Amino acid sequence: MNLPLIIRQLGTQNYDEIWHKMQEFTDNRDENTPDEIWLVEHNPVFTQGSAGKPEHLLNPTNIPVVQSDRGGQITYHGPGQQIMYVLIDIKRHKANGSDLNVRELVTALEQCVVKTLADYGVESYPKPDAPGVYVDGKKICSLGLRIRKGCSFHGLALNINMDLMPFRNINPCGYAGLEMCQVADFIEANEAQCQKIAPKLVNYFTQILGYNTQQIINK
Repeated sequence: MNLPLIIRQLGTQNYDEIWHKMQEFTDNRDENTPDEIWLVEHNPVFTQGSAGKPEHLLNPTNIPVVQSDRGGQITYHGPGQQIMYVLIDIKRHKANGSDLNVRELVTALEQCVVKTLADYGVESYPKPDAPGVYVDGKKICSLGLRIRKGCSFHGLALNINMDLMPFRNINPCGYAGLEMCQVADFIEANEAQCQKIAPKLVNYFTQILGYNTQQIINK
């Protein structure tokens, strides 16, 4: 498809600020608004999904907890975790002959992670009953989306080279005993860097969805 795509590299930001900007963007976009991908790292925060159960926060800490509007349960975000938010007009894709739906968008997110990790010799896989990407039974990437006006926001969080300790204070994604892992567990630390891995995620995701024009904005 010859649909334009804007990629924003946002650096490290507070979750609340970016979340509300995604809501505003989605509420104000129209049929001519280009789709966007936002690449960001967040300052430490726990986020609860729209159906999140408070009992999945096992040990309250000084890390803030934000009640979000994405799907899924509680997760943790922090520096060294690559976030890729996908602000996609699903209904426009369909109008242009694509069979894209929410399930296909989730699959595209999972597969861009699987393909990226394969470039580093890391074998990973999604689970049909538990969205995300896993390596040897441990979760390396979490997913959560919200659809409004036929458009998506939120996206994926890939653990790259971060402090995993805060995950021990929650049942990640609502699964008791679920272990988390990160890219740095499997490859050299100098390669396990967000700025090196993010472009691969974007390239595979855009290939899967069929974009062929991109504009990169550093803000």
